[in-house]
Amino acid sequence: MILTKAQYDEITQCLVSVPPTRQSLRKLKQRFPRYLNGVGKNGAAPVLLELANEVDYAPSLMARIILEKFLQEHKETPPSKSVINSMLRDPSQIPDGVLANQVYQCIVNDCCYGPLVDCIKHAIGYEHEVLLRDLLLEKNLSFLDEDQLRAKGYDKTPDFILQVPVAVEGHIIHWIESKASFGDECSHRTYLHDQFWSYWNRFGPGLVIYWYGFIQELDCNRDRGILLKATFPTDIVTLCHSTASP
Repeated sequence: MILTKAQYDEITQCLVSVPPTRQSLRKLKQRFPRYLNGVGKNGAAPVLLELANEVDYAPSLMARIILEKFLQEHKETPPSKSVINSMLRDPSQIPDGVLANQVYQCIVNDCCYGPLVDCIKHAIGYEHEVLLRDLLLEKNLSFLDEDQLRAKGYDKTPDFILQVPVAVEGHIIHWIESKASFGDECSHRTYLHDQFWSYWNRFGPGLVIYWYGFIQELDCNRDRGILLKATFPTDIVTLCHSTASP
């Protein structure tokens, strides 16, 4: 689905929530005594999950805050981000068994954030990369994938490099990147800075497929060499000036 910016803004106004400020995060940390009191009465009860729902906060983010607070009080040095992330991915690493169970309950009941959601996103991303690979093979287009490119020494690569460039809607395409997400302003700006312009600089113009759509106005860099699509293009033109077919 391709939306105009006005359509996207109208939708997000119904969904967006105010991001937490330093003051609100401080108030969330102040709920640590309530957590201790709750698990003291019944350690098996989903105390942390209920606290998150009470303040309308993502359970996995609430778990992170309480875990940080717990580790700060039980360790001489502040816990590193990598240590906390590792404990969230595997709550069995948390030294307190009751807290480990509370964190686990938050992780498995969070549909938006956390390591479980990250795994799902990764799986969906891989699924769409496989789909794109199959479509390229159906069109008899020769390509190199990320693994092959990294074996050649490239450190930052798109999903596929076309060994023979093609044309899509009058634009030459050297590479294709698969994004199993919706392209909003924030994510697209980040991708441009961290990935797309680097690909363009190294490999030339390319195509980005946002499988779940994007904001129409973001497709403004075609003349500079980055084309956006929401589906695999059907009007691919090869060097022999004919539409590619199986």
